[in-house]
Amino acid sequence: MVERRVPIPVTEAVQRVMAHEKQLEAEYVSIEESDGRLLAEPIRADHDVPPFDRSPYDGFAIKSEDTKGRTRENPVKLQVVDHIGAGYVASKPLEHGQAIRIMTGAQLPVGADAIIMLELVEELEEDGQACILIKREVPKGDNISYKGEDTKEGTVLVEKGVRITPGIKAVLATFGYSKVEVAKQPRVGVIATGSELLELDEPLEPGKIRNSNAFMVMSQVKKAGGIPVNLGKFADDLEVSYNAVKNALSTVDVLITTGGVSVGDFDFLPEIYKRLGAKVLFNKIAMRPGSVTTVALLEDKLLFGLSGNPSACFVGFELYAAPYVRSLQGETKRYLSMTKAVLGSDFPKPNPFARFIRSHVDFRDGSLLVNPVGLDKSNVVTSLAGTNALTVLPGGSRGYSKGDRVDVLMLNGEGSDCFDLEHLSNRRLQK
Repeated sequence: MVERRVPIPVTEAVQRVMAHEKQLEAEYVSIEESDGRLLAEPIRADHDVPPFDRSPYDGFAIKSEDTKGRTRENPVKLQVVDHIGAGYVASKPLEHGQAIRIMTGAQLPVGADAIIMLELVEELEEDGQACILIKREVPKGDNISYKGEDTKEGTVLVEKGVRITPGIKAVLATFGYSKVEVAKQPRVGVIATGSELLELDEPLEPGKIRNSNAFMVMSQVKKAGGIPVNLGKFADDLEVSYNAVKNALSTVDVLITTGGVSVGDFDFLPEIYKRLGAKVLFNKIAMRPGSVTTVALLEDKLLFGLSGNPSACFVGFELYAAPYVRSLQGETKRYLSMTKAVLGSDFPKPNPFARFIRSHVDFRDGSLLVNPVGLDKSNVVTSLAGTNALTVLPGGSRGYSKGDRVDVLMLNGEGSDCFDLEHLSNRRLQK
């Protein structure tokens, strides 16, 4: 008898997965190896920035009082008594009637209280002495970057749970973080099932296809910050598949299988979960593609059973597995970010389930335009190559027309701290 499965809403499926989120322990890595890792501690300023009063321009350090009331007709002449660049300090305090040539970033000399830029003075020499003429009044504090005006010591600059970018590395280096405390990367095992699967270097033969899912999912794992572990592919054999899954669980933090989760004669994942004693969180979702996506819990580990169809497998990973992998690292923006776009094609046929259509978003005439990429079927591979978004079409009695404004989940966006698809479910999932 074919198992009767009751679909649950997409948001509820996400909730059931994230109810088991946890964070792995932290580890220290060198700043050189920290790219893309998740901060396990906030970055704090250990000193003021700038650490001293300094010049933001090339110019001359002066006493503002020396320029009081000065005009083009009544300039002041100051002797240039020193020349300092960034990383150097003046050899003596500044006196009235003097100026010190100063370069960008150099520390303000003692006695100076203003900077005048090079292009605002006239430089001359009298009896071998360099001088400048200033033909304007310079207010006290003009063109000075004061100590701590950028950041005060102790300020939290980047919160924990943020992925390290080149800009964050600059901050780490500024404050002397040669070692960085980051979240440990989860090891994510990937098993592809199906007697039809060939290795990449094997020639095609009738009834066979190459194993694309494993390589796709491993790439998605990397993008989510995990370490993919290729555990191989297995034919549609219950005992072989069961032993592969059982043995894998001791070596990984998360296990992902592709294929074998439906209700066909050779779909063995439901029986494998039963033998393992795993609790099935759900085995059918009100969505297309990927309605048979299944997630089970064994002790404290999640097992994601993704569809064998490439596009359904891709969508299932992005909606359910990717947020969980990110949560293991303490990432705050673990969900796909959502925006609005104008639909570029008709979808007249209604569907009772929500659809997540592989799409490409780009700017047209000042707004976002979204179009499907290739054939919208779950077994299609080639449409994934140009996909940078998922168009979300809620299920219902009506179709959708070109020009409609629709929700779009951005695959390469900044991420979001909540899964915000209220029109698919009454509930809103937050971190």
